This record gives sequence, structure tokens and C-alpha cells, in this order.
Amino acid sequence: MAVAPIRFDPKRAIELVLYIANKLRYPTFHSVSKILYFADREHLSRYGSLLSGDSYVAMKHGPVPSEIYNLLKAAAGRRESWISPRYYEVAKDAIKVDAPYRLRALRAANTELLSASQRECLDGSLRDNGTLSFARLTAKSHDLAWKSADENEIIDVRAIAKTLRNAKDVLAYLNE
Repeated sequence: MAVAPIRFDPKRAIELVLYIANKLRYPTFHSVSKILYFADREHLSRYGSLLSGDSYVAMKHGPVPSEIYNLLKAAAGRRESWISPRYYEVAKDAIKVDAPYRLRALRAANTELLSASQRECLDGSLRDNGTLSFARLTAKSHDLAWKSADENEIIDVRAIAKTLRNAKDVLAYLNE
């Protein structure tokens, strides 16, 4: 029996985005997505789950958290039929998009909604990846998990798990 995944919650997800955006010098859709991806990999390795319960899509410049991407598009005011109306409400007082993909946090993250393990993995990812250029973040995220999916398709969490140093243990845990 597989482990039940964490259910995606836009309110918690926006706090993850704010946590990152407040710590990056120039937060963008791309940089936030990649910081989250590397934090998710570490959280999966250590704790057996992803930070937000989001699914990653293999996009041209690397893995992108699908629902968080929709939250960011809502913050930018993009009206697309597949974006939940709730996302606009959650994003409106939290994130502003100043340029096509540049983010500005409108408030601090509510860290009470983030666990110690989530903050630990976010901090590690920020430390390791927060100053990398667009090109370096893209290249680093073009791992075997990203390569396992076609462009614009969901990356199976097991493909992400296979890239981890403790892949065997994580895959066994996910399959319990």
C-alpha cells in the first residue's frame, strides 16, 4: 500500500513561496520553483514527503510545481480557466508580480504554518541554490527525474525518489 501523499493546500503553499521570496535578492517564478524543487528532493529524502504535496511538471527550464505555478500566475492576474478562483484570493495580499516573472513578497511568511522540517529543507536549498544563475539552476534541475517525463508532463514522485542518495529506502517507504 502506498503512503498517502500530503494534500496540496494553497494557503500553506503561498507561505512556502513567501518564505523563499523574502530570502532571495531577485525572486522569480523560475528561482522559486527551483528552490522548492531542491527543498522537496531533500524533504523527500529525509522525511518521505514533498513540502506542499504539489506535483512537478517537466518544463523546458526544469521541474515546475504545477499548482504553485498556478498560484504565481494568479498573483500576476492571469485569468486562465484552469486556475482555481481560490488561488486569486490566496495570492492577492501575499505576492505581487512586478515584471513578467519577477516576484515581490507583500508580507512575511507565516512560519507557524511551516514545519521545522520544511524550514530546514528550504533553508538548505536557499543556501545551496539561492545565488545560482538562471542557467545554472536550469542545468542543475535537468536531472534524471526531469528527463523521465515528456515536456509538460507530470514527473512521477518515484522518479524523483530514484535520484536520491537513499533511493532504495525512499522507494520502499513510498511503496508501503
